[in-house]
Amino acid sequence: MKLHQLIEKIEVKELVGNSAGEVKGIAFDSRKVQDGFVFVAQRGVHVDGHQFIGKAIAGGASVVVCEELPGELPQHVSFVKVADANAVLGQLASAFYNYPSAKMKVVGVTGTNGKTSIATLLHRLFRMQGYNVGLISTITYKINETEEVASHTTPDALKIQQLMAEMAAEGCEYCFMEVSSHAIHQERISGIEFAGGIFTNITHDHLDYHKTFAEYIKAKKAFFDGLPASAFALTNVDDKNGLVMLQNTKAQKLTYSNRSMADYRCKVLESHFDGMLLNLDGQEIWTRFVGLFNASNLLAVYATAIQLGQNRDEVLAHISNLQSVQGRFETIRSLDGKYAIVDYAHTPDALKNVLGAISEIRTRNEQVITVVGAGGDRDKTKRPEMAHEALLASDKVILTSDNPRTEDPAAIIKDMEAGVDTQYKNKVVSIESRRDAIKTAVLMAQPGDIILIAGKGHENYQEINGVKHHFDDREEVRKCFGLDD
Repeated sequence: MKLHQLIEKIEVKELVGNSAGEVKGIAFDSRKVQDGFVFVAQRGVHVDGHQFIGKAIAGGASVVVCEELPGELPQHVSFVKVADANAVLGQLASAFYNYPSAKMKVVGVTGTNGKTSIATLLHRLFRMQGYNVGLISTITYKINETEEVASHTTPDALKIQQLMAEMAAEGCEYCFMEVSSHAIHQERISGIEFAGGIFTNITHDHLDYHKTFAEYIKAKKAFFDGLPASAFALTNVDDKNGLVMLQNTKAQKLTYSNRSMADYRCKVLESHFDGMLLNLDGQEIWTRFVGLFNASNLLAVYATAIQLGQNRDEVLAHISNLQSVQGRFETIRSLDGKYAIVDYAHTPDALKNVLGAISEIRTRNEQVITVVGAGGDRDKTKRPEMAHEALLASDKVILTSDNPRTEDPAAIIKDMEAGVDTQYKNKVVSIESRRDAIKTAVLMAQPGDIILIAGKGHENYQEINGVKHHFDDREEVRKCFGLDD
């Protein structure tokens, strides 16, 4: 591809050099530059790519895209000055891979909780419908059934376009992807042509990055503001900020709700450990999911499928056959009748929702024992709230480590202990080792009791002092239950 073809759809402030040169690849990391590559000098959160222009040229870059031209302009290198290199990276990558998102229907899912479940269930549903489908989620990147372990909730713009190009090459008609607030703010989704967007909810999270809740909302809303008129914008009106997302969108505005009037509605009729009976859009169906939050997720999946032109009866039939996403309300039963629920809940609202779901299915005076921690190097303000929510709906709570990363686990637990009111002190214990915390919970439990292990869900590692060690909550539970092979 020639440089002039690559940049024909972006707004160029200044071009220095030859626009007819051949472009062999794109990089935003100077260490990954090869001969004939375009180097995009992004201004990141911690690093300014402009500082590495010289290194990129030494590595073989023939084109540099930047917001400020360097003092020296070697004649063998072309320079493209733009207003926003972050946005331009996605646009260039889209052009380089021949606009893959235009060859399929891409639906983005954003919100604090529920993104992984909705995107994954949509992928499964459309596979059941017989389509070639792509998935970009927190857990995995999938092209039909071929998968790659994910590194970020939403990967960088270059990786996204590469994945979508691979999806297009495999004939994918749909792609369902999680869209994180970080990705929106950092413009990683630039260059994607969306057919639809889904808003799940917004609660206390990521304030270490966004600083204020207003900025967090603004980041989510920006995704919907950018949707084209040809797309749909589906929002959860059970969340008080749901309608905010639709205020300035050009897309078709649609709503869903478990509690009030909306374009798509759902009601939980019965709840049990092995599933729930729903009235979904006027039709009663049995599902293998538990909890009001899962009813909301399934409603979003149903509404999206209908908006994408699928047959209502077929969609309902397939939804009744869907199974829970890995690490999301995953239930393990011991031989003597204890229950453990492993869930990714790592925000106060998610923890409240999962404990609410457990409360819905309790049949007698079973104890609820909750094991919960909070991540290090992340939003500290939610730590006492996590402990508070756990104590409100549990009989016993064990505060423990999550992924401490580079923080002292004891200090994180101390932050959580600040949320323990005086009247609850007799039902909380702090155990720094997550393995020991799980063992203790199992020893405390009697047959019939319910142990919630929250925060890590599908993760199979624990990050301590910046090093990842193998650790899987589900494996630990099975060992304690005597179920390991």
